Parts: sequence; C-alpha cells; structure tokens
Amino acid sequence: MRHGVRIGIDVGSVRIGVARSDPAGTLAVPVDTVKRGKGDLGSICAIAVEYEALEILVGLPLGLSGKAGAAAEIAQRFAADLALEAAPIPVRLVDERLTTVQAQRGFQESGVTTRQGRSIVDQAAAAIIVQHALDSERQTGEPLGTTVRTP
Repeated sequence: MRHGVRIGIDVGSVRIGVARSDPAGTLAVPVDTVKRGKGDLGSICAIAVEYEALEILVGLPLGLSGKAGAAAEIAQRFAADLALEAAPIPVRLVDERLTTVQAQRGFQESGVTTRQGRSIVDQAAAAIIVQHALDSERQTGEPLGTTVRTP
C-alpha cells in the first residue's frame, strides 16, 4: 500500500464533491464542495497541494453495463483538464457506479433528506470513491483505475 493522501472528486453538473484519505491510506473523509465552473480546477488543485496529495481520483460514472454515457464523457473531459492543471500530481479515473446512490441512501437512513444535504451527498460520494480505491489497492497491491495522460 502506497503512503500518501488521495483526493477524491465526484464531478456533478452544478457541484463537485471533494474528499481525501489520511496519509496512511486507511480512511476517506469528506472535505468540501466546490461550485462547478470558473475556478473549480484551481480550487481542487489548491486542496490537493494543501494536503500534499499523492494523486487525485476522479469518479467515472459508467452505466451498470460498464459503458460510458454522457456523464462519463463529462467526467473524462474534466479529468483531462484537471490533469493538466494539477501536474505533476497524477489524476486517475476510477469507476464510481452507484456512489451517489449509496451516499444518498446513507443520508436517508440517518434522516437527512437529499434536499437538505445535496452538497454533503456530493462530498460523501467523493469519500466513497476514495475509500473504494483504498480498499482495492489494499487487496490487490495496485492502484485502482487508469491514469489520465497529458500531452
């Protein structure tokens, strides 16, 4: 298991959930919600620098069949732009099927409605992305996902 903080990103059309791991790569926690649009890449890069991130994990919302749809294409474009902005910190795309659903279910079970906690749901989805990547790396010894290549 590599040592270092991983930053997780859940890209939405309005908001971007951000989470991080501890340096030992044990636990993921929510960090912030960034408004989508001008300055969002800079805000995420500032968070990555603040936590001395080993890498940034961008959730790739594939369909249940594993195929990429419109949301996945948006996430891939965002990840490519982020990789250019965040260099030399690597950016990896990781499968995030059902993370938002999982986060919403957890909040509903605790009595928080989606309306009350939309930005919190985004952060929780990002934390699920990071935790999944940590758990996978711990089991396989290999980082999860694919590195976004920059020109």
